Amino acid sequence: MSLLFVVKSMNNRLNEMDITEMQNIKSLINREVVLAMGCTEPVAVALAVTKSRETLGTMPDKVEVNLSKNIFKNAMGVGIPGTGMIGLPIAIAMGIVAGDSSRALEVLDIPATEVEKSKQWLENNKENLSIQIKETTEKLYVECICYSGSNRALATIAGQHTNFVRIEKDNSVLLDKPFEAAQPTNQTTVHLTMEKVYDFATKTPIEELEFIRETVRYNTEAAREGAKGYGLCTGKILLEIAGNDVVHNTIARTVAASDARMDGCTKPIYSNSGSGNQGITCTLPIYEYGTQKNLPEEKITRALILSHLTSIYVKQGIGRLSALCGIVNASIGVAAGLTYLQGGNLEQISYAIKNLINTIAGMVCDGAKPSCALKITTGLYSAFVSSELAINNKVVDATDGIAEPCVDLSIANLGKLGHDGMNDADDMILEIMTNKRI
Repeated sequence: MSLLFVVKSMNNRLNEMDITEMQNIKSLINREVVLAMGCTEPVAVALAVTKSRETLGTMPDKVEVNLSKNIFKNAMGVGIPGTGMIGLPIAIAMGIVAGDSSRALEVLDIPATEVEKSKQWLENNKENLSIQIKETTEKLYVECICYSGSNRALATIAGQHTNFVRIEKDNSVLLDKPFEAAQPTNQTTVHLTMEKVYDFATKTPIEELEFIRETVRYNTEAAREGAKGYGLCTGKILLEIAGNDVVHNTIARTVAASDARMDGCTKPIYSNSGSGNQGITCTLPIYEYGTQKNLPEEKITRALILSHLTSIYVKQGIGRLSALCGIVNASIGVAAGLTYLQGGNLEQISYAIKNLINTIAGMVCDGAKPSCALKITTGLYSAFVSSELAINNKVVDATDGIAEPCVDLSIANLGKLGHDGMNDADDMILEIMTNKRI
């Protein structure tokens, strides 16, 4: 049954424009909440490498990879699924040996036998692999050039993790589109506000929202795996001391999934806005809290939509990659969902968002790595506090920090900080990371 038919059949105040907008919002969520294997920055690099090798049509004898600073930073220290290794070289090798570009963000999901072949390829081709930072204003930029004798093939991703903007083979240009074309021309741009986000989550027929439950199945499985002990074992240790505390258990199970993902676990997870950690964060606290509180399934489902869509909305202003940690926008989504689960209305949800913006707005991204789980704990504890205050009708004053009376203006201010205000911080973080004495 189509969304159009279901909504028309309901006795509510939606008009035809509202129905179209709701359809567009659902499409937006389906584009932004997708299954991914491993950290999405090395995945994007592997995807570009794979496409370049596929375009070349043979195994290369030389590979050049040129990356924006943000991609380079986010891929330096993160575990690559199934390898026991970190960083870009092994991800590139996996793309060369066994990548299939049609698998998009699951390109690193390859058999163990192919992982071993990739390790051997890397051992034999270290001198023929070049990884460099490219000066570009595009924060998400991956360019791979594969050579075989006198033949070459180029593949470039920009704007989004799976968005190819240029493909070449020898002297022929097979694809060329502007870097800013981060979404295909047949996809409608959705201009969100918190009122639109809230209305979509709370008024859309529930059967049209149940697709979001799939995020729970995959991300919960990653949490179970992470509870065995990965990375810093943040989730495992917190679970051991959580007792019957609902908040502590909720956060522990969430960060366990991040422990696993950042340390190279082979469990796929649902991402949000190109980030697995953001997808984990938007999903598991809402599900775990709602389940432990024995709340109705419909309530939890609507809260999941509210969490994911709020995070997407906030991330639109910040940009795909930033010096601002993605847990900031994801935790804002969680604060909105938690407030709704506790019976909060739109005004109280807005309070929670403004409270959280004024709490963790300055959290920096210093690359993807196992200790990202610690940042998730900070974001989630702050989300619970912000939500509890909001339920009690307490909100930061409009004179505080970057807050404004209007929640949408507060979100816009956060976007300015993340997109433009922290560019110098981004450069400094990368300089520190690439000059460490280790």
